[in-house]
Amino acid sequence: MKKLPYCSKCGTKLKEEDKFCFKCGAPLPKIVKEEFSISADNLIEKIKELLHEGNITRIIVKDEKGKVLLEIPATVGVIGVVIAPWLAALGVIAALATNCRISVERTE
Repeated sequence: MKKLPYCSKCGTKLKEEDKFCFKCGAPLPKIVKEEFSISADNLIEKIKELLHEGNITRIIVKDEKGKVLLEIPATVGVIGVVIAPWLAALGVIAALATNCRISVERTE
């Protein structure tokens, strides 16, 4: 499990092993990381499905070699209108790649 690199309350840079922010004392949530392999044809639908689950903090789309193609922060998933440009970018990625890996970070 991985910790957030920054405090969500005050923005202080933290170490992975920290359990509390040393500046404001806020407890840090645990981050669980999952990875999926998916064909480019199903990429957009899978991303939409993941964003609707709600406890996602970040989604990273990588190609077959592990190169990061797109990184979607969690705040984008909250506002539906803002996600349209991200979906357009996913469409371009789906056209260029045959298989993708989706790395999902969730809070516990």
